[in-house]
Amino acid sequence: MADAVAGIETKEFTLEIVTPQRSVFSGLVQSFNVPGTMGGFEVLRDHAPLLATIGVGPVKLVDGDGNETFFATSGGFVQVENNYAVFLADSAERKDEIDVGRAQAARTRAAERIERKESETDLKRARAALARAINRLKVAEVL
Repeated sequence: MADAVAGIETKEFTLEIVTPQRSVFSGLVQSFNVPGTMGGFEVLRDHAPLLATIGVGPVKLVDGDGNETFFATSGGFVQVENNYAVFLADSAERKDEIDVGRAQAARTRAAERIERKESETDLKRARAALARAINRLKVAEVL
């Protein structure tokens, strides 16, 4: 149930997005959408406790004013409990931080590696790199 503060009902909860390199986001949000490995899901205030693995895909959060912020992620884990969510991300880039030229070059390199089919291990890595590059380009709205 949402708290009533001075007669105003709040629908926000605390979210932190952290990578091994830095804290990407910390603040109050209305919603948080992530690409779970078993399917995408949305977290809202008073969400049931949850621990989930996250795959490659777009992340969207909506702040208290209704502003949307998008991130590209390569996976990680989300824990939700008592109106607090933490996303421990392998990587997370805000839409405006994505280097489109670098992402396009990564997509090209990965596609070339897939075409060569040198080894099964290299093929798996190339497919993963291609998925990450395509996700970054989609979030940057280039694709």
